[in-house]
Amino acid sequence: MSEATEADPSTEPELRVAVIGTGMMGGEHIRNVGALPGATVTALVDPEAASIAGALATVADTGADPDAVATFADVEALVRADAADLVVVASPNHTHRAVLDPLWGTGLHLLIEKPLCTTVDDAQAVAAAAADHDGVVWMGLEYRFMPPVAAFVERVHAGDAGDVRMLFVREHRFPFLVKVGDWNRFTRNTGGTLVEKCCHFFDLMNLVLGERPARVLASGGQDVNHLDEVYDGEVPDIADNAFVIVDYPSGRRALLDLCMFAEGSRFEKELVATGDAGKVEVFLPGFMEVARGRSAELNVGRRADWSTTPVPLAADDRIGYQGHHHGASYLELLGLVDAVRSGAAPAVTVDDGLWSVAMGVAAHRSIDEGRPVTLAELGLDPTA
Repeated sequence: MSEATEADPSTEPELRVAVIGTGMMGGEHIRNVGALPGATVTALVDPEAASIAGALATVADTGADPDAVATFADVEALVRADAADLVVVASPNHTHRAVLDPLWGTGLHLLIEKPLCTTVDDAQAVAAAAADHDGVVWMGLEYRFMPPVAAFVERVHAGDAGDVRMLFVREHRFPFLVKVGDWNRFTRNTGGTLVEKCCHFFDLMNLVLGERPARVLASGGQDVNHLDEVYDGEVPDIADNAFVIVDYPSGRRALLDLCMFAEGSRFEKELVATGDAGKVEVFLPGFMEVARGRSAELNVGRRADWSTTPVPLAADDRIGYQGHHHGASYLELLGLVDAVRSGAAPAVTVDDGLWSVAMGVAAHRSIDEGRPVTLAELGLDPTA
């Protein structure tokens, strides 16, 4: 698709949106659409009747008419009904490839929630199908759109740290929440914590450093969370902490510090880029600290005079619904809708999603086998 100017939603026909998977993230997308001019939820797809009922209640909460929303138990029925222009895929991770299969070739515009898939093979198959799809295919990695993170990336790319050699990413947070059928308690469904959760951070590493990774070394495990839970005779097997070192072809390196039993944290997320001229760092509070009045902080440090300067963070007045991610998923949807209307290329691609999954898969393999893992082992070439 060619670059195009931003479209005016007031002159465009209303965009019909279907949401596949009406759990927690599906509900956030429903609220985002409800706050977005020029778009409306027209269809919901979920095999769980209780989830559909909850989603219809969410539609009503946005002020829309739930009776005007078509509901389906499967994707094929949605396609036959011609009830949408744009489809949000927010079903459980391990279902993404199968959910997408009936959508290829329909011309429908697609937003695929992270992670793209749970395996590299599935992610590569989806990427190949997306390349031939006549419609916008946008990868849902919304952390890029968190205003404090976007400001951080802008300062790094503007050269405030000089030539960045090291990137540090920390998330210290609460454990995984309960989801329908407890699917997120098992690696076979999620792809593993470093795929399910950390694809966001691997994507940010690639975005900030402007290249694809060559090698991953990780150490982690399940040490605290979910050990006393049993589902159909099985104890959950999802990691709750890890350190992950990522090496890039240029010699740059990144480090992820993840802990999911760290609710008592002033800031839930931290990103620090350090280069030959200084460093740029951003700190984002979790939702509990936001409720207590804590705000994000952005700082720029200079080696030349040993100074540290706070950078004001302006509110983004485009955000119609804050949600759980500092308004990021709303801004993501705003960008997607503009791409649909204007013909612009997606800001986040399926290829971005593929690499973020592969990095998580490599990290889990590194933990399991106690060795560094190259992306070439997974069939990916960072220099291509």
